[in-house]
Amino acid sequence: MLKFLKQVVDYGKETWEATRYIGQGLAVTFDHMQRRPVTVQYPYEKLIPSERFRGRIHFEFDKCIACEVCVRVCPINLPVVDWEFNKASKKKKLNHYSIDFGVCIFCGNCVEYCPTNCLSMTEDYELSTYDRHELNYDNVALGRLPYKVTNDPMVTPLRELVYLPEGVMEPHDLPDGAPRAGSFPQDLVEEKEEEKEDAKG
Repeated sequence: MLKFLKQVVDYGKETWEATRYIGQGLAVTFDHMQRRPVTVQYPYEKLIPSERFRGRIHFEFDKCIACEVCVRVCPINLPVVDWEFNKASKKKKLNHYSIDFGVCIFCGNCVEYCPTNCLSMTEDYELSTYDRHELNYDNVALGRLPYKVTNDPMVTPLRELVYLPEGVMEPHDLPDGAPRAGSFPQDLVEEKEEEKEDAKG
C-alpha cells in the first residue's frame, strides 16, 4: 500500500514539473509574440544599414600619399602599401594598395586616422565568396563604390528594426515619411546648439 502511495506521489510530482516546464516555454512564446520581428527575407529584403555602419572600405587612389598611417594604426598591420620614392618630386609615389577582407576586423582605425581621407567605410556587407583569396581587394576593387540598398529595384529596403516608430511591429508597410524612434546625428547637433544658445540668452 505504501509503495502504491509513493508511486502516486511521484507521478503527481512529475506531472507538476512537466506542467511547470510547459508553462515556462509558453510564457517565452507569448512574450515573443509581442516583440518586433527579427526575420528579414534575404536576399529579397535587406535592412538599410545604420549611419555609422562599418562595411567594406572604399579607397581613393588619387588622394593617397603612401604615408602608411593606416598600416601603423591597424591592430593586425593589414593594409599592404607598395610605393617608390620619386627623386624628381621628392615624394612617395603609390604603386599598389590592397586590403584582405578575409582577415580585416572592420575596426575603422585606418579610416579614422587617414590624414587625406582617402579611406571611408561603406554600407557593403556582402563579401561572401567561394575562394578566400578573392577577399584580397586591390586598389581597383577598393575603388568601386557599393550599390545602395535603396537604389536596387529587385530588393525591398527595410529600416533597421530598432529605428521603427513606437508601437509599430511590422516594417514592411511603413510609409517613407514615418518618424523613426531615434534622432538623426544632425538633429542631435542642432538640439545641442539650441541648448547652448538658450543658456547664453
